Amino acid sequence: MQLDLWTSAFCAPCAAARRVSGEAAALVPGLRVTERDVAAHPDTAEDLGIRSTPTIIVRRDDGAEVFRSPGVPSRDQLLVAVAEAL
Repeated sequence: MQLDLWTSAFCAPCAAARRVSGEAAALVPGLRVTERDVAAHPDTAEDLGIRSTPTIIVRRDDGAEVFRSPGVPSRDQLLVAVAEAL
């Protein structure tokens, strides 16, 4: 499973999204978390339709997107999404 966390340098809610993503990674073995800054990867962010930060995308191992959250999901919402990716 892959969790992509899209952030930006001056995004106050990004810290909360980072914390929730880290909690999920600590609870779910095999969950890979990758943080990307939209300014460093503008073309990829545009291709993925990232319109705001933070945005969290959870994907299955085959790359299929199962969850997208613009904003900060609760830890429980994120854990349910990760379970769907199993």
